[in-house]
Amino acid sequence: MRTDAELRAELLAELARLRRAVPGITGCLVASTDGLLIADDAQAMVAEGIAALAAACLGVSQRIADSAGHKDFQEVLIGSSGGYTSMYMTDHGAVLVLLARADANVGMLHHEARRATAVISRIVADAALSFAQALPEPVSW
Repeated sequence: MRTDAELRAELLAELARLRRAVPGITGCLVASTDGLLIADDAQAMVAEGIAALAAACLGVSQRIADSAGHKDFQEVLIGSSGGYTSMYMTDHGAVLVLLARADANVGMLHHEARRATAVISRIVADAALSFAQALPEPVSW
């Protein structure tokens, strides 16, 4: 069983890999779908606020996709004059959020983010398993 520190280090390593793979990324974070920050490589920004807003955005986006009859919601891309914010659902209740400059290659961003979601899903699943194994046995009366 890996420690919390080891699992967190794996998440941070994947976020650092994303930064190296996609020029123009200015921030990366992993959050729960409830908006709680899990890990971040987001220098000079309020990662907790971004995590909470990403959860809200994904909730609304999920409802829009469902209302349109689209199944298996996966991602959101927000483009603005200052750059991009992209959010990707992973398995096990986690969200990958990437911030990028306006000149970032969006195709590369999507490609690498989709690859990263598989890695992040595995790490989050391992963390959930580690947590479940650490819980005390229930007391039977």
